[in-house]
Formats: sequence, structure tokens, C-alpha cells
Amino acid sequence: MSVGRLEVKIKRVCPRKRSRDGLSSRLTPVPKRGGPEGGEAPPLCPPSRSTGGVMADAAAPQYCSDSEDLFGDYDSILEDSSVLAKLDDAEQNERRRGVDQQDLVALQPPVDDTREASGEGALSDSILDGFDDTPLRGLPASQLQFQEEVREAAKKSKLQDRDHTSTPVWITKVSQKQKQTQTKDQPKRPPTARRSIADQLKRTMLGNAAAPSAVSRTAVLKEAVVSEEISVAMQAMESVSADTPDLGPFYGLPSKVKELMYKLRGIKNLYDWQETCLTLDCVQQRRNLIYSLPTSGGKTLVAEILILRELLCRKKDCLLILPYISLVQEKVRGLASFGLELDFMVEEYAGSKGRFPPVKRRTKRSLYIATIEKAHSLVNSLIESSRLEDLGLLVVDELHMLGDGSRGAIIEMTLAKVYYLNKSIQIIGMSATLGNIKDLQTFLRAENYTNDFRPVELKEYVKLGDTIYEVDPKEEDCFKFSRVISFKYSSGMQKMDPDHIIALVAEVIPVHSCLLFCPTKKNCENVASMICKYLKKGFLQHHVAEKAILLRELQDSGNGSLCPVLKATIPYGLAYHHSGLTSEERKLVEEAYSNGVLCLLTCTSTLAAGINLPARRVILRSPYVATEFLKKSQYKQMVGRAGRAGIDTVGESIVILQDKDKHMAKTLVCAPMENCYSQLMNDEGKGLLSLILSLIGLNVTSCVEQLQDFLRGTLLFVQQQQLCVQRSLWEEVERCVGILKEEHLITVATAADSLTQTLQVTKLGKATYKGSVDLTYSGLLYKDLSKGLDGLLLSSYLHLVYLVTPYDLIPQCKPDWMVYFRQFTLLSAAEQKMTAAIGVPESFVARKAAGQSVKKSVDLEVVRRMYLALVLLTLLKETNLWSVAERFQLSRGFVQMLLSSSSAFCSCVLHFTEELEEFWPFRALLTELTRRLSYCVKTELIPLMEVAGVLEARAKQLYNAGYKTLAHLANADPTALSKAIENLYKKQAIQIVASAKMLLSEKATALQEEVDDLLTVPLDLPQP
Repeated sequence: MSVGRLEVKIKRVCPRKRSRDGLSSRLTPVPKRGGPEGGEAPPLCPPSRSTGGVMADAAAPQYCSDSEDLFGDYDSILEDSSVLAKLDDAEQNERRRGVDQQDLVALQPPVDDTREASGEGALSDSILDGFDDTPLRGLPASQLQFQEEVREAAKKSKLQDRDHTSTPVWITKVSQKQKQTQTKDQPKRPPTARRSIADQLKRTMLGNAAAPSAVSRTAVLKEAVVSEEISVAMQAMESVSADTPDLGPFYGLPSKVKELMYKLRGIKNLYDWQETCLTLDCVQQRRNLIYSLPTSGGKTLVAEILILRELLCRKKDCLLILPYISLVQEKVRGLASFGLELDFMVEEYAGSKGRFPPVKRRTKRSLYIATIEKAHSLVNSLIESSRLEDLGLLVVDELHMLGDGSRGAIIEMTLAKVYYLNKSIQIIGMSATLGNIKDLQTFLRAENYTNDFRPVELKEYVKLGDTIYEVDPKEEDCFKFSRVISFKYSSGMQKMDPDHIIALVAEVIPVHSCLLFCPTKKNCENVASMICKYLKKGFLQHHVAEKAILLRELQDSGNGSLCPVLKATIPYGLAYHHSGLTSEERKLVEEAYSNGVLCLLTCTSTLAAGINLPARRVILRSPYVATEFLKKSQYKQMVGRAGRAGIDTVGESIVILQDKDKHMAKTLVCAPMENCYSQLMNDEGKGLLSLILSLIGLNVTSCVEQLQDFLRGTLLFVQQQQLCVQRSLWEEVERCVGILKEEHLITVATAADSLTQTLQVTKLGKATYKGSVDLTYSGLLYKDLSKGLDGLLLSSYLHLVYLVTPYDLIPQCKPDWMVYFRQFTLLSAAEQKMTAAIGVPESFVARKAAGQSVKKSVDLEVVRRMYLALVLLTLLKETNLWSVAERFQLSRGFVQMLLSSSSAFCSCVLHFTEELEEFWPFRALLTELTRRLSYCVKTELIPLMEVAGVLEARAKQLYNAGYKTLAHLANADPTALSKAIENLYKKQAIQIVASAKMLLSEKATALQEEVDDLLTVPLDLPQP
């Protein structure tokens, strides 16, 4: 007879093979057990002992591999007579009971034929009742597991109708084909006939033991544990309350996340404030939160845990907004490994990168990491495609930037739209301490958590003359005497360094690190050179090989050119850091400082707002940024870099003061933090104009009343008494609507039967907000593109490059007329004709180069813009930023900024033209130009530079080492990669490989989604 295989789960406490001698006396049923005269049996195991207590004499259990045979020539059930004997006894009793009750069978209702046929080999409930718990207390785990399965099946069967015969869940049904064969060839078995349970059990156990495992049990168990923990966390989040702050093994996340935190970040435990913040009621109940801590307090880790919780447990997308491109790229590299391990996407939205709307994924969730501007465009695209509900969490770093000019206005627009349209999206803001945090709380309907925790104690000092004072707000003058500088100065040193900078620096380097903030870029270079002249020669002996590699890499990044200041200072362990460096140079300097190769950086205030580079001591060369006195927030950001967690026990900051600055310095160090104000009214209400245009274009509002309703949810509304002085907020709205109508960006229509005015966006208005084009330049851009269509030059990039040269950089351009004329003469006849048509005739440039007066009226804005276009054209041809900067007498930092700004603006112009049918020829042309400007390297290096953090020099190294494609990089071994590439640390190699894998996965998923969309049957398919 064909017998279905039983599915019996075997749970083993110890995988070692056990001897029968040590078990027979304990597992043999009492009536059959041999003993002394009188028949007294030895006592059973005490109830308090575990099921594994019978093996107390054995050695500690050892783990076995997945392929090891757990049974060998002995199985705890098949070779033990206790369970089998008990099964036989129970079966015999049941048969006798069946004979006694034959007379009652006729009185029962007839059993359905189909049920009878399917009940072959079925077990009646009475057999299951024969198992008693007490005699089997000392059984091994495998027998107890079997007993539990049988008991559960018995409980289920009792709930069924008593006329039906129950079948335990672990019996596999005979296939339909077998049943049909048995029905034809064999007579029907009587309902009471049964195959021996012992026989079934033996067959099943032998089959299960011999069956090979196709999948590693370890992998299956790990997957099961993670899935179960996520499931538990999801259930807990659905029923969360203040009484259950801890949602799971790691703040509502699988324990695998905790393992990854340690493996990838070295984080074992959270700070107390982080645990408190994560268990706040508002966090558990997904209410909005603003939390404020000093710099380096660990704010970002809390946000990352909340992001992972949203991605894994609630299965929602997340948006993380960071202020700078470098921070976005750093975070993409850092979280790519988490995405690969936990199966979610990490997508970069910075510069020209990012897809609008993002790819809609059926299975995976996405974490969008974006700059302020890209985040706004992303939210607009989600609103337009009705996909805002896919977003579950929005996190804003540096929330205090709400008060930072036009970028602050964009943050406010983004947050206001998200809250107005979907209040279920949780908003988390990380901020420095603010004076008016309650205004931000009102704006976001958020709670506030503030803590003054720092992982390393910070001591603040100021220096006047040769005396150092400690900052102490309790003192009358805010300053308390600390010490006098004892460094011995020669008369020559005193002249060169009257502020004792060398003395302050020499106290900490080279053993510890130091940051020296200077008011200007030129001052950074001068101070670094001056310090090197008076440092001891012993500084040259530290990290000699690493410094040599750094210099070589800097030279490679400049295609053979190396800054003479860096060439002189790096051997001493010093370098400068400001926007005059190329992005590649900055990255190399930052990595060298982080790895201890450099011990001192002279830098501008931009470093404090960017990548985290802590130091033992922070020195402020002057309390000024350029010519403006420091703000409290800037000061706190700079001194907050002092103290390296896990390395230093204390951090120090010293501000060098002159006597004239003493009074203002007291205010700086002792005054409360500044207030943060809405920037929507900044620059004559430009932010409010942009907001109103996008609201009308996205169909969020269609009349003035709806605009007013929306604006009640802005920070501007909260602060209208301070900001709307000349006119009320509603009068400002009316003024903005009038301006947009005059600029032909919207239309205002009044229905005949109603006094309500209907607002609609024009095609130009839609192109403006979708392209994120500044309203000041939208009309000018449309005019330039229209004029370009009349005589578009396709034999050269010059015309297209001119059209995408950013308008806002024109004021910073001061042409060298001789250079201008020299470059002009190198243009082809067609290019010169095009420039003349635009409004830059050769005669004008020649006269300016000769120093002659020009009577003819020429638009200087167009002339300057063409000069910048010539810089970009030369850069596209040569791809050598150093030589181009020298040729046009510009700093290489400015050329780098021009290139990145043009790339971003080219992407904006592309989206602008996509909304206007008359500009269809530009679409394909600008797509390729955006790609060229984004990387500005040889074509074969572009795939490698798409990986976050891989710049030109690194891409060249990878290409020369044989890693020529994204697939090569994604499948590389980080250890082999770090060995093959000079000065590439293993941690960096791991991040590069993880970023490449994530990017490859993102591209593959996008293609798969496109295929699925093509193959999906339309929902609106007409029915026959």
C-alpha cells in the first residue's frame, strides 16, 4: 500500500549520538522495567529538571554542520521501545473498544462516501486520548515534540463535528491519482481498519532522516527569525501605547539591525539620551518631533533607526533631507550596506541625479537621500503622480536652516505641502538649539526634545594678548583667567605670528588633531604656510609613506598639477581646506585628516557645516567670517567640532580676540541662540510667489480662499506679526497673485454665476515650477530658448552650453578681456556667427581687449554669460580643470562650482523644455549634455563615476586596475580592491562596493518594473 510521508518536526537538544545504556532505565515504561525484588522502580526525574536532564553526565553540546547526519545508526524514537510500546497498547485498546461498540454503529448516521474514501488510514480521536503527560516527563526533546504535535492535533479534532473522523495535521494526504487507483483495484476498507501507527511512524522517521536538505538550515532559521521579529514589531506598532515603549529586540527592529550597527559602524550601545528619545510617547505614536542637541551629540543615529523602522516594519518609503551634496553622497555610501543587507533601496537625489517621479516599486521600499532643492522637486513629483501616501517618514537635518535665505524658504514649502496633504506622514527635525523653537513646534505640530549631551566634554576659551581665559557665564565679565602662554618666541616669529597661533597649535599636534578656522580663503593658505616655516623638522618623520601617496594622488587629480602650498605643507602634516579646492582635492584632504595622516587643517566656516571632521582642539583665528562678525549658531557649529568621541576625554575651543572685539565676544559666547524666521517673504516675497505658483500648478489650490487655508499651515503664518509689517499676509497673497498673472504664469477667471476667482497655471507657469526655475529668470530663459531655436548651432556644444549657463553666476564673473579675445579668435566661423547673433560681436571684445572705449550699446550680462560658456566649452573639450582655470585666470574652485551649477541648471532646463511642446528639439540634446556636464570626464569613466563618492582620480585608478564597469565594481571583493588600489582603505572599499551594488540593483529593479508594467493586463481593458 502506498503510504504518504508524515511531516514530523524533530527538535534535538543535543546533536551528539547518545548511548542506549544510559537511557534504558529511565525511558522504559514502569511495568516493564527490571528492578530489585519487591518491584520498586527507581524514581523518575524531578519535575524541575529540563527535558535534557537525562544527559546531565554528557559533555557540553557541540554544534554540528547543516550536512551532518543528526541520527546516524540511532534514532531516539525508532530505537526506544517506550513510545512504540505505548502506541501499540493504545491501538490494541482502541480495537477492543471498537469491537464492543459495533452494535452502536448502525445507530449512527451514514458517513459520506467521499469522506470515507479520503479517510483511509485515519486515526480516531480515542487513540489520541491515550497519551498521558505524566509517564513521559523524562523523554528526549524529539519525543516530546512528537507528543506536542499529537496533542495539538487532538485538540483541533475535538472541535470538529463528532460524526467526522479527524486527521492530524502532520499526515500528508494521498495523491488523487493514488486514491483513484485504490478505489478501482482494491475493495473498500472498513472504517475501523487501521495501519499500525508504529509502522507509519517508523516509515516517516526513516524517510525524514534520509531526506537531503536542499537549503542550509542555518540560512532558513536566520530568515525565519528576522521575518518573525519584523512581524512582531509590526503587530506591536499597530497596537502601540505609552505602556509599551520597546517595540522589539532593537527599538522595534530585528536584532540583525543591531548586528549591522556593530559590524558596519562599531556601535554596541546607544547613549542614554538616544534611548530616551527613541522611547518617547510621540515617537512611539508617530507624532512629529523636533530634537535639539549640540554638534557631535549623535543626532543622526536616532533618525537612521526611525528610518529603518519605517522601511522594514511599516513598509513605507522615507525621505532624508541634507543641506549639501557632499553630505548626501557620504550618507548614500554609509547606508548602502544596510540597504543590501535589509533589502531596501537607497537613492541619491543631488546635483543632476534623481528621477522624477521616482520608480514605483512593487516589492522593495526606498530611502530617498536628497539635497534641499531636490527634495522639494521630489515631493512635487509625488504629489503630481498621487503617490505621496507611499511616503511614511520625512527627516530634515539642520532644521534651523529654515531661517537661511532662499534655501530656508524651500524647506518650508516642502514641509508645508507634506503636512497639508498627508498628515499621516511623520516629520522628524534635527536642529541646533534655537531661541524660538516653539514657533517651529507650532508650524510642524511637533513636540520638542532637548538635551545638552556631548560625548566629550567641551571647554571654551578665548585668548587676549598672551593670556587665555575660560568662558564662564557665571563670571561678571563672562571670562575667567586660565593661564599664560609660555611658548618661547623669537623676535622674527613674534612679527610673523603676533597672535601666538604656532604656540596654540604646537601644544596639540602631531599627537592630536587640530582645526584652525580662518576668516577668508586666502588667510587659510597664508596661515598654513606660516606655521610650517616654524615647525620642527621632526614633523616630517610622521606618516612619511602615507603623505607621499597623498601628494601623488593630489597630483593625479590635477592631471599632473599640484598646488604649491599643499606641496609645501603636507609633508608637515598640514593642509588648507576651502571652496577654492576642487571637490576631488577636498575629498582627499578630508580622508587624509580622518585617517590621521594630516593633523592640522586651516579652513573656512564651510567645513563646520559640512562633513564631520572632529578635532582635539578648535582654534578660531578671528571672530569674523569675511567682514561679518560671527553669529551664535556659526560659533556653536565651529566649536562643536572639538572633541573626538572614543578618542578624547575633553575637547577645547579657543577664540583669538583683539581688544576691540572683546565686548562683542562676550555677547557671542554668553548670549542665547538666535531666533529662526520664515524666509518666504525674503527678497520681496520670492519664496511666497514660488509657493503659490506650485500650489496652483499641482492642483492643491484653485482659488484665493484655498491659498489662505494652506498658508495657515506655514511658519510665515505663525510669525506674520513680526514679518508682515507693511501689509497683512492676505494682502501679500493678493499681490503675489497679481504678479504671477502679469508674468503670464497663471490665469485668473471669474465665473458668471459666482464671485469666486478660479486660478489656473499656464504652460509657462507649469514649466517654471516643474523645472524648479527661479521666477526671476523664467521669462528670460523662455526668451533665450525661443531665440535659440531660430539658429541653433549643432556643430558645436557652445550654443547649448550658453543656454544652460546659470544666470545667478553672471554677477561673479569678471572677464579678463585679453583672455576673452584670445579664446574668441579660436572659435570657428560658425561659432563666431552664433555669438554675434546672441549679442557678443567680435568687434566689441577686440575693443575691450585693446582698452578702447565702446560706443555701441551691448548687454554686458550676455557678454559675461558667454565668457562663462567659453570656460565650460573648454572644460568639455579638455576635461582638465587645472589647465582651464589657469587659462581663464580663475580659481579652480570657482571652475568646479561653475561646472556643478551648470550641470544642475541643465537638468532644470531639461524639465522646463519637457513641458513646452515648442522646445521639443532641446529634449534629446539636453539629456546628453546633462550627462556630460555631470561628470566632465572621458566617456569610459562615466559608469564608475555614477557610484557615490567615486571621483575622477579614483575612477581612473579603478579603470586601470581592471574595474571598468559598474558590474565589475559591484562584484568586486573589498579586500582585493583595497589592495589593488593605492591609498584605498578597506572601509572605503566596502562602501564603494556596497554603493555599486545598490546602484546596479536600482537600475535592474527599474528595468524589471518597466517589464512588469508592459506585461501587466490593463485594468480598464474592455470586456467582450
